[in-house]
Amino acid sequence: MAGFSKGKMRVAVIDKDICINGNGCNFYCASVCPINRSGKECIVLGEDNKPIINEDLCTGCGICPKKCPVFCITVINLASEKHSTPVHQYGVNAFRLFNLPNPKQNSVVGLLGRNGIGKTTALRVLAGQLVPNFSVFEKPADYKKAIESFKGKELQGFFERLSKKQIRLSYKPQKVDELAEIFKGRVVRELLEKADEKKQLSKIAAELGIDSILGSEISKVSGGELQRIAIAACMLKKADIYFFDEPSSYLDVSQRLKVAELIRGLLDESTSIIVVEHDLALLDYLSDYIHIFYGQKSVYGIVSGIKSVRNGINEFLDGFLPEENTRFREKELSFGVKPPVLSEKRRILVEYPVLQKKLGNFSMQTSAGSFMEGEVVGVLGPNAIGKTTFVKCLAGEILPDNAKLNFKLKIAYKPQYLKPPEEVLVRQLFSAKEINQQLFETEIDRKLNIKTLFEHKLSELSGGELQKVSIAYNLCLGSDLILLDEPSAFIDIEDRLRVADCIRSVVSSTKKIALVVDHDILFQDYISDRLIVFSGQPAKQGIASKPMPMHEGMNLFLKEMNISFRRDPQTGRPRANKIDSQKDKEQKKKGEYYYQ
Repeated sequence: MAGFSKGKMRVAVIDKDICINGNGCNFYCASVCPINRSGKECIVLGEDNKPIINEDLCTGCGICPKKCPVFCITVINLASEKHSTPVHQYGVNAFRLFNLPNPKQNSVVGLLGRNGIGKTTALRVLAGQLVPNFSVFEKPADYKKAIESFKGKELQGFFERLSKKQIRLSYKPQKVDELAEIFKGRVVRELLEKADEKKQLSKIAAELGIDSILGSEISKVSGGELQRIAIAACMLKKADIYFFDEPSSYLDVSQRLKVAELIRGLLDESTSIIVVEHDLALLDYLSDYIHIFYGQKSVYGIVSGIKSVRNGINEFLDGFLPEENTRFREKELSFGVKPPVLSEKRRILVEYPVLQKKLGNFSMQTSAGSFMEGEVVGVLGPNAIGKTTFVKCLAGEILPDNAKLNFKLKIAYKPQYLKPPEEVLVRQLFSAKEINQQLFETEIDRKLNIKTLFEHKLSELSGGELQKVSIAYNLCLGSDLILLDEPSAFIDIEDRLRVADCIRSVVSSTKKIALVVDHDILFQDYISDRLIVFSGQPAKQGIASKPMPMHEGMNLFLKEMNISFRRDPQTGRPRANKIDSQKDKEQKKKGEYYYQ
């Protein structure tokens, strides 16, 4: 159990994956602990030869976290009057979650917060995949404690029915790429027929655009197809509560909006839906209510009370929860409206001709264009339309059919799919001689906190961590043209805005160029000075515009997607209008799909 002292709850967490005790460290944390030195046993060795911190004896002096050679220890104090016993804790000195979201009938409840803060843990508890242990590890957990702890609240009845298996649940997992290995050798139709309790396979497959791959092996479909297969499997089950953990990954904007419509179509008087999503515009469009998750990554997470979707998202961006009287971030996240780029005042650094490339049955053609110093050019378009092909041509990864590019520039390229080497530490990557150390220290690490990952192997990083490391690496190579393919993938909302801020800061300070391919409208709105828009027919023909002013480009893209955006008056963030709403009709009538 966590320790209490003067109204404080002590939380001590040890990242045992990077602890090097016995292999470069001789139990150093215990030797510097004042309590240990006084003769008591605050820090002892466990059976796995890793430290165990007694949170009742720990005073929170902060010495062991600072002295640990690999910084694997975190000790913090929480106000015990606000946060009593955790709902679930993964073990001694491990992550813990306080409180749970509330499912609401005939409503979509969105879960909003950083990675590693407990959203998936909360989903797994509510979906019956994880029985909450309330920090008791001596015996297997059961639902008696949950029913008792939430007595008088809505969750009491929920856990009573869950314990008796009286609730039908359907769960779409976060890591859909694992399905390819789990169901290796099986075809898509076989998996979906097994899930099809509603006898709607043909209808749902057609609406999700996966009807043409029903006969394909699951191990041979793309990431976007895997995501839609997993969504279909979840939707096809008869359930009282549907859970969708990050349904937008790998999907383009039109696919995301279609998925949102289908998810909302599951609602009726006896149905509830809970969604975890990092695309803020999609979460806003999809949800009726919001729970905010805050705390410290991989240490603890706290679930706020339920909020209206607009107020919840705005409070998250502000970093302050008025009802809880809690500030969880020092600085607000804001969306300022950028003035148009004055092209005549910037020097052109790169010019490229019309580019053509044929790959099998697919062909891509771009307009001729140019990039200017100190600008970020966003690239928008559906999946399989040629965006990555275009970037690879600029990077020299593939050759255009009609032209030879010789930019005489130093180019950095972060591909869409990352394949890290097995035994390389993050520290080693950033100690390479080609790294601009001053830029890394003053701009990049200050915003992205890459040093906190230095002792981790690249191959052991989470998807979001690996993405941030790859972005940081490419930003500090001192390149003239930085090509970033889907940099927001797997990254949470807060880090997306940090990444966007970092990219803009580096490009502005170095007078270089960044070309950014991404499906997140808010991310592109935040980061881009100009836009290249791809149109055509996915998997057959892609046609790219020249770089165009932000408003013109966004308006063109959103018109093709048949969706309009307005700006929130409080935060300035773009918000998607509900299809056929009064605001949607007004803007479309004016031809203003994107309001500045």
